[in-house]
Amino acid sequence: MLKGILSHPGAGARPTRMRRFVIVLGLLTAAGGGWALLSPGSFSEFVNFPPHRHFVHDVGAFQLGIGATLLLAAIWGDAMLVAVVGYAVGGTAHTASHLADGHLGGSTLQTGLIAALTLLAVAAAALRWRARGYLVGDPGPAAAPALAPWRGQKTVRLTTFKRDGTPVGTAVSIAVDGDRAYVRSFEKAWKTRRIRNNPAVTVAPSTARGAATGAEVPGTARRLSGVDGVRAARALRRKYPLLHGVLVPLAHRLGRARTGRTVHFEVTLDG
Repeated sequence: MLKGILSHPGAGARPTRMRRFVIVLGLLTAAGGGWALLSPGSFSEFVNFPPHRHFVHDVGAFQLGIGATLLLAAIWGDAMLVAVVGYAVGGTAHTASHLADGHLGGSTLQTGLIAALTLLAVAAAALRWRARGYLVGDPGPAAAPALAPWRGQKTVRLTTFKRDGTPVGTAVSIAVDGDRAYVRSFEKAWKTRRIRNNPAVTVAPSTARGAATGAEVPGTARRLSGVDGVRAARALRRKYPLLHGVLVPLAHRLGRARTGRTVHFEVTLDG
């Protein structure tokens, strides 16, 4: 699964090699921050710095925040969200270290100010996340006009049809890459079988539970293979780095004997 994260193209299609470098740098920086927080004496000795518990704890908190920012920048697609969450991580570590160790020094007012700024960063992150439709990934390059409304949509209700014409709606993730839209399922899913029998579908914006929040748009689903399937997987991983970069592939892999392999579909919408 880590390989999937490392190869995630992300915002601006940054090269994989650079992404790997940023992830390794972030891990090392965060590890250094944790070391300074948990064992300030050992850290001071290693870097040949005069022991100063308060200062080394602060350095550890800052390093932890910088490390988190680097790691998030490698997989998230919004710079402002990355910045405020990274700040919140550092601020949380800074506040916690002062609360946990009363011998660090500093006034209650200073600790309260750090905590207040951290809460402000958390609130800013929540507002930014909501404004982005609760996405943390990159929604992809500019879409064709017909697909533009779906680019920032987190969940859609994909309706497929039984042999007798009965509609069946399922909540799925959707990713747009230029003039193409993609969804993912698994080999033995009923919707995969229904699409095989009848490629006609409808798509509607929806909640995570599949309740439509907008009008349905008719279209056609086409199962992909080879490089087209790889392109679909990358688009989904880019938009949903945790869900489709780690969780869904892991679930499909662990349940492969029961569910079959992961399959991808390109959805062509009529309007």
